[in-house]
Amino acid sequence: MKLLLTPYLLLLLPFSLATLPQHPLQTPLSSSSLLTLHKSLVNHPSPTNSEANVTTFLRSYLQTLHPNLTISLQPVSSPTSNRHNLLAYLGSTRKTRVLLTSHLDTVPPFFPYSRHDNTLSGRGSVDAKGSIASQITAFASLLHSHQIHEGDVALLYVVGEETGGDGMAAANDLHLSWDAVIFGEPTELKLARGHKGGLGFTITAKGKAGHSGYPSLGKNAIDILVRALYALQSVDLPSSEVYGATTLTVGTIAGGVAANVIPESAVATVSVRVAAGTPEEIQGLIERAVLTAEPEVELAFSYGIGPVPLDYDIEGFETTVVSYGTDIPRLRGDHKKYLYGPGSILVAHSDHEHLEVEDLEAAVEGYKTLVLECLKR
Repeated sequence: MKLLLTPYLLLLLPFSLATLPQHPLQTPLSSSSLLTLHKSLVNHPSPTNSEANVTTFLRSYLQTLHPNLTISLQPVSSPTSNRHNLLAYLGSTRKTRVLLTSHLDTVPPFFPYSRHDNTLSGRGSVDAKGSIASQITAFASLLHSHQIHEGDVALLYVVGEETGGDGMAAANDLHLSWDAVIFGEPTELKLARGHKGGLGFTITAKGKAGHSGYPSLGKNAIDILVRALYALQSVDLPSSEVYGATTLTVGTIAGGVAANVIPESAVATVSVRVAAGTPEEIQGLIERAVLTAEPEVELAFSYGIGPVPLDYDIEGFETTVVSYGTDIPRLRGDHKKYLYGPGSILVAHSDHEHLEVEDLEAAVEGYKTLVLECLKR
């Protein structure tokens, strides 16, 4: 096992070679090793900002994968400590032609792994630990069959994708580039032709507190907020033939302190999935509609990304367009961008998140094909 102290704030944690098990590439990989890896990943809780458990596990797992695999951890600055991206590559060549990547974090709440016949359940089983398990197994299989070598493929697993992408943003500080990057997310084993962009904002209403028995002496912030949210429904959002309709979701509402107190403040968070136009154009539509109806509210826009076109020029895959966002636009560089993975986004983030064994196994072959085709170019 090789250790390397790399630049750009890469932190390597020591370990003992004597304690490592025999690496699995001495024998052909089996479906059981894939399923064991997937189960272990799912059973290590990793909600955003608390990913250390799964990062530590994955580092230890990769240390057994190949005697010439270099593994490094990149600190990611955040209010919480002990958060790291994980980068792995063969030998001493940090720069590779192809990158396999996905995210380590999940949404809350955690619920543990379970298996019923061929259905695998648990938080992150689809989004995105199914992709991570199948990517690593594909990487290991290609190593075992001597189809990839030093300088060909690296692995990058990042934190923070679910709440702003601070892990992938930090990965730009590695100052690496690739010919092609294969992102792992649930696409039902199809190559994505693109995905919608996003626009996030908050609506804040300020009122005047008072006794609920005398409403005329106060100013109800919740009433103000409700009128503003109602105005959102009248916004004529753009659509496109490729990405479909731009959609808007009010995700959270908070306000007030008690039923007998006129609420002094109220706030809502809103997410827009951008299918056409620019974030700036949609922001203008929203501002005009809301502020015309309720000029007292404040709008604060936090991010904006337009629709994201992707590469899908590799034969043998069905294609699709997805409505969710990814880390893809956060990784700078002039590289090919592929999005692929097992499972359905329709069960991700739910209390019944799950995927099938056959999809996990098929994803291994899919990732192998993507890697080998990218290396031919």
